Amino acid sequence: MSDHQSNRPIVRIEKNMRYINGIIKHKGREILKNYCITTPQFIALQWLLEDGDLTIGELSNKINLAFSTTTDLVDRMEKNDLVERRRDTKDRRVVRIHLLKKGKEIIEEVIVKRQDYLEVVLSQIPEEEVAGLDKQLLMLLERMEWDKENN
Repeated sequence: MSDHQSNRPIVRIEKNMRYINGIIKHKGREILKNYCITTPQFIALQWLLEDGDLTIGELSNKINLAFSTTTDLVDRMEKNDLVERRRDTKDRRVVRIHLLKKGKEIIEEVIVKRQDYLEVVLSQIPEEEVAGLDKQLLMLLERMEWDKENN
């Protein structure tokens, strides 16, 4: 990559986002060591917490795993009383994965610990700059979601 290209803001933004994502993932894995769940289970539980009950197919699309791998993942989470399979009330042929209390408590604890970590990291940055970062990240997310829906 030429010096000219590495000075472009878009190059720095992409690199910084990649590094930030890697650091947060690493920190998340450290936190998960204290719980009875794996990283893929954490990701699946997060989606269930945010989106509610999902079918295996919907969950497998969200976590980018094969259907069979997601089925195995759900089997293990069900054995650990984190989730349960429930028949859809509108269509009895459809089975949805439902987040149980234990799963919800674990995921909420882990998310709070990740937020605590981020709060410590951001504590030395002025409040108005943190608010600006929040606003800019929201704008970026909204633009990416719009692009995903329309392209």
